[in-house]
Amino acid sequence: MQYLDILRNPDHVVVQRGQEWLRLEPSGSDWGRDGISVSFVKAADGLAVRVTAPDGPLSRVVCLWREKPGACRVLNDHWERGYGDLEWSNIAPERPLPWYFMTHADGRTHGYGVKTGPSALCCWLLDASCVRLVLDVRNGGEGVLLGGRTLEAATVVSRQGLDGEDAFDAAHAFCRQMCDRPALPRFPVYGGNNWYYAYGRCSHESIVADSRRMSELAGDAEVRPFMVIDAGWHSNTDEWHRTHDAPWADGTPNFPDMAATAAAMKAEGVHPGLWFRPLLTSLATPEAWLLRTNRVLGKDTHGPVLDPSRPEALESVASYMRRFRDWGYKLCKHDFTSFDILGRYGFACGLNLTEGGWHFADRTRTTAEIVLSLYRAIKQAAPGMLTIGCNTFSHLSAGIFEIQRTGDDTSGHQWERTRRMGPNTLAFRMPQHGAFYAADADCVGLTPRVPWHLNRQWLDVLANSGTVTLVSAAPEALGEEQKAAIRTAFRAASKPRPPSRPLDWLHTNTPSLWREADGTVKEYRWVDEDRLESMEGMLFEQI
Repeated sequence: MQYLDILRNPDHVVVQRGQEWLRLEPSGSDWGRDGISVSFVKAADGLAVRVTAPDGPLSRVVCLWREKPGACRVLNDHWERGYGDLEWSNIAPERPLPWYFMTHADGRTHGYGVKTGPSALCCWLLDASCVRLVLDVRNGGEGVLLGGRTLEAATVVSRQGLDGEDAFDAAHAFCRQMCDRPALPRFPVYGGNNWYYAYGRCSHESIVADSRRMSELAGDAEVRPFMVIDAGWHSNTDEWHRTHDAPWADGTPNFPDMAATAAAMKAEGVHPGLWFRPLLTSLATPEAWLLRTNRVLGKDTHGPVLDPSRPEALESVASYMRRFRDWGYKLCKHDFTSFDILGRYGFACGLNLTEGGWHFADRTRTTAEIVLSLYRAIKQAAPGMLTIGCNTFSHLSAGIFEIQRTGDDTSGHQWERTRRMGPNTLAFRMPQHGAFYAADADCVGLTPRVPWHLNRQWLDVLANSGTVTLVSAAPEALGEEQKAAIRTAFRAASKPRPPSRPLDWLHTNTPSLWREADGTVKEYRWVDEDRLESMEGMLFEQI
């Protein structure tokens, strides 16, 4: 397998100015035309890409290296969460590879990508004759107006694998190379989250009862569990487009006093946690603060969205974080920022990312720069609180948030969804654990609707993985067998441990062979051939 030399001046550079494509002319390590300049500067940590475009809107920069990978397997990443589609696959020229990719053949595993925290949304394309880097520097769905400044767009990095090196070790080492300063929790994070049995139907009383159960199941563990209140606690649930209520406030019949709820949770022996959607607001918000797009209100849109390029919007988001901290919450799970900004989930983004015809109020910064300012505002507003990013851009979250929801939702209704999302997410995003952030592959949805003998396996592999372990446990599904299994899982999850690893991930997108940190190898059966539920679930996913 050929190692791709991308730490050199590329062979071609083209840019998109508005809707027009221009081929730039080389001059040493610089490329330019009509006032637009792209330069490549070798640095100790990689190849810095710098862009200037003093006149007019600039949309994309595409760099091409004539490098032939040969026959190999390719591991993709995703813009935000994985969707059960992370895998080692054949070369597919049309397949976008957000942020970075790995290649594997002949006992060697190489890595290619950009360092975390770039000022562009970066994506790779690989085919038999070349590798391309697409730097999306747009402002929303239109070109950015850089004016006289130089954009430090990204730093290209690569890692040449060693002969006989394990592919997982190579991927983890490359993730560490891409992120200089990961933000990590100081202790293991485990416990409960009420979403996958309650699905928004909750109250002060139910959350305190959940907290009591999680605390009892944790026993005398020195590191106490968390209990995260997911969606459903806030005043305008599912009524965003009809209400003028202030968002993210208490005073509802189910949650009259969120500070009192946090205190009651703490008294039960758990760390209180809280979910919110930072950019979703209500019609009472000044129009000038809102993101102006052509999107039609739909199932997941719900209502108006704050424009994160506005200082007033960032202060509004920061004020929510300060409010939650003052109420006494020790963890905040914030959700939907990539969807609310782009109008699409990661699986639907492709290379285009978002629809055209809209832009932020501040047109002088790229989407990536605006997102980074939003993420920093969220984190800096509440020092001491842990943050979980869910539906957040992975490469922009690394080094800012301690925990990242690395895959799409599992389920308390349908095992097939958990089977599809859970093991895939855990395995293929595991190299990022401890290198970018602590990985959260999502909950164990413990309800009567999901077969326990299957769910028990998901609980076991998660608890012994070294990653975040959260359980959504319906009270009616907690028999003595389930309680005993959760106690065992919580004992494992409450102690720091190196990550487990998938042993068969080169050959399947749902690894079943796992080696734990102590060398124990376990085999899991994710599909139950003796039951019809699995086939029903597969059919349901196709409809």
